[in-house]
Amino acid sequence: MSDYEAVIGLETHVELTTRSKVFCGCSTEFGAPPNTQVCPVCLGYPGVLPVLNREVVEYALRVAIALGSEINSQTIFERKNYYYPDLPKNYQISQKRFPLGVGGRLDFLVDGELRTINMWEIHIEEDAGKLLHPDDPRADYSLVDYNRSGMPLLEMICAPELHTLQEVEGYMHGLRNLLLYLEVSDCAMEKGHLRFEANVDVRPAGLTGPRPRVEMKNLNSFRAVLRALGYEIDRQTELLRSGGEVIQETRLWDDARGVTRPMRTKEQAQDYRYFPEPDLLPLEIDRDWIERVRASLPELPAARRQRYVEQYGLPEYDAAVLTADKGLADFFERTVQLGADPKAASNWTMGSLVRMLKERELEISQAKVSPDHLARMLALIDDGTISGKIAKGVFEEMFESGASPDDIVREKGLTQISDTGELGGIVEEVIEANPDVVESYLGGKEKSIGFLVGQIMKKTGGRANPQMVNQLLRERLEAKKASS
Repeated sequence: MSDYEAVIGLETHVELTTRSKVFCGCSTEFGAPPNTQVCPVCLGYPGVLPVLNREVVEYALRVAIALGSEINSQTIFERKNYYYPDLPKNYQISQKRFPLGVGGRLDFLVDGELRTINMWEIHIEEDAGKLLHPDDPRADYSLVDYNRSGMPLLEMICAPELHTLQEVEGYMHGLRNLLLYLEVSDCAMEKGHLRFEANVDVRPAGLTGPRPRVEMKNLNSFRAVLRALGYEIDRQTELLRSGGEVIQETRLWDDARGVTRPMRTKEQAQDYRYFPEPDLLPLEIDRDWIERVRASLPELPAARRQRYVEQYGLPEYDAAVLTADKGLADFFERTVQLGADPKAASNWTMGSLVRMLKERELEISQAKVSPDHLARMLALIDDGTISGKIAKGVFEEMFESGASPDDIVREKGLTQISDTGELGGIVEEVIEANPDVVESYLGGKEKSIGFLVGQIMKKTGGRANPQMVNQLLRERLEAKKASS
């Protein structure tokens, strides 16, 4: 890719967690039987009138304010006209000319480094229904569930300023994290509550200006987005290198085969014949409304990051990594509130906890280990009941079983040996069994003591207090040196 670069933009659809739909009173609860959460409004019956859900606007304002977007004092809704079996009205109520928010910026992490991307716009729209295709390839029909029709969506479009898959992944995680902080969506991709569409244009490095781009749909997970982009970047690069041209089109991602395939030539905005929604008045958003929403915002990632540095004395890197995942930050903070040292809690949260979550492809909300368990385990280390080495095994058991550290230590006999009499006897045994190593130490090779410490730890199954072992060893060896 040295001679070519990818220019990537993302469109994000977020299903808001209001209790009712955007233009009617139907429930938004997930998992109801097909076509049971519908009414004449969201089914598009003739003569019905939409009524805007105020809470949807409040949620949208939260996001726009948090991103620093310019909020239009007057915004209108428009009909986006197209035919599809899951769109009963043959149009979608959306926003085009005067969206709720314009501009803004999002901070996100890439390999621990803070990046910023510009946002283009934020607007409210209603969702379509969902087509269900039979698994049997011989089937000549599809089913449609209109429960999702009319669900409140927030669409966010970022500037095409991403160039690598690492940046794309960082942006997706950063945006999801902000939405979770704002408590406007649960962002559950498996339920379709957070959906991405990616646009990519591979061009000669350094070339600027508008070019044909390929939009990809059917991306239902972070992994699918990254795989689809990786494939499409390779496809476009090879096409350009062979003298071909990239055409502007929409392609579907085939996750089973790991390829994109043509869907349709990319449509333009005029193809949708946007015109103002005649059944909805323009929406007036005054300064007082904006300020009321601003005052209600929870602590956001940037403010929380700064507080962790000032209140807990964490390094900037630790604070950035922890606050980049709301669930992780909540876990850490609860551990500290239970009496744990902030740096120790940070190390275990960012280290063992994050590693095991990634290995098992789990979210922090799915982990069996709790902040109470981690705080108690750190207390057992501090009071000398267990060593740091033993704690690693205890933590893994807590993660797998959800058991408390006290129960694990008791049942497995992991209590640290700190009795000087018991340890003194083991130290003498190791010294007697390794005369050559002792001679090496007495001869000035200080590092030889490490072997003796290792032998003691081996004999005690790692349960010996390491500080006490070092102290007793040095006392015995210095006594030998003085007597020789």
